[in-house]
Amino acid sequence: GLRKEKYSDVLRSLPSTKLFRGNARFVSKTRVKVDGINVDGKKFVVATGSSPRIPSIPGIENVGYLTNVEALSLKNKPASMVVLGGRALGLEFAQMFSHMGTRVTLLQRSDRIIPKEEPEISEALRQYLESEGIEIKTGVHVKRVYQTKGEKVIVATVKGREIEARGDELLLATGRDPNTNLLGLEIVPVGLRKDGAVKVNLEMRTTAPHVWAAGDVIGEPMLETIAAKEGAAAAENALLGTHRKIDFLPVPRAIFTSPQVASVGLTEKQAHEEGYECTCRTIPMSKVPKAIVIRDTRGLVKMVADASTGRILGVHILADNAADIIHEAVLAVKHKLTIDDIIDTVHVFPTMTEAIKLAATSFRKDIDQLSCCAE
Repeated sequence: GLRKEKYSDVLRSLPSTKLFRGNARFVSKTRVKVDGINVDGKKFVVATGSSPRIPSIPGIENVGYLTNVEALSLKNKPASMVVLGGRALGLEFAQMFSHMGTRVTLLQRSDRIIPKEEPEISEALRQYLESEGIEIKTGVHVKRVYQTKGEKVIVATVKGREIEARGDELLLATGRDPNTNLLGLEIVPVGLRKDGAVKVNLEMRTTAPHVWAAGDVIGEPMLETIAAKEGAAAAENALLGTHRKIDFLPVPRAIFTSPQVASVGLTEKQAHEEGYECTCRTIPMSKVPKAIVIRDTRGLVKMVADASTGRILGVHILADNAADIIHEAVLAVKHKLTIDDIIDTVHVFPTMTEAIKLAATSFRKDIDQLSCCAE
């Protein structure tokens, strides 16, 4: 499959690269041991990824639970499922199983699902998911888990009231932990954050000057795309000393629910926290001609801009194919474009990407008074 084609096959095509399969651990500053084999080096890149986080809940080890890995390997569709976690992974799997006919209950500790996204997007997506029959409870504090008559039972409190959620399967989608426990990093030493992630600077260099790190092992954002960029920067800086840095602001993220969520840059809250005097506009997808044509007007676009300069600080989309639409906004954030730069750019009509132009135009005009083509 793709994993073989894009990873192991690529390694075979690099004659100067030698692959050791096994568990590696630092035994000195310049040596790692891989299942009994000593490998010496002057420079190292740590890219050991992450693993599903198993929360410390009384009874969790006594019930059979699933992570995303096991959930994709189920032979039969469960009649019911409880999903613990209301961020990207939890929502994607909750909707996937719901679409297959599983009765799904989703429990989220925060007061809203996907709490790092704009509140308007969290609320709208929740409404769409609930309209499909997914039961969502937020502000949940799980107390214990037990199993009875083949059912997993989660006992929790919501606003001080005790509730029970029951399902044939329990899916844990409570985040991921960096794989740093068994690496012997304390021998080097390489500094870790409180969450166990490796501390790095923008050049991906750790607290040990001859060690770099990249990917999930350095913590959020745990995205394959940015992991590849971090890895390239770490390798280049280690081997060539070029001091390449990563700019995380224009890194897009997406959640593959239906409708999809895609975001880049700062949220309104983050912009205020960073000292910007920001202004925002939100337009519903029902204003986008292409969305009307394809009869899927679910969602919205929110644009965050610097009030004094018009610079686009962030764009946040909930829409069909939002992950495909976001890339114009990625370039806008990366290259510090303004709302007028977007307005002055001709867009194909009708397309879903007109949503971004309409959001920009709404800073200057009443978009309800526009003719077609958003001019």
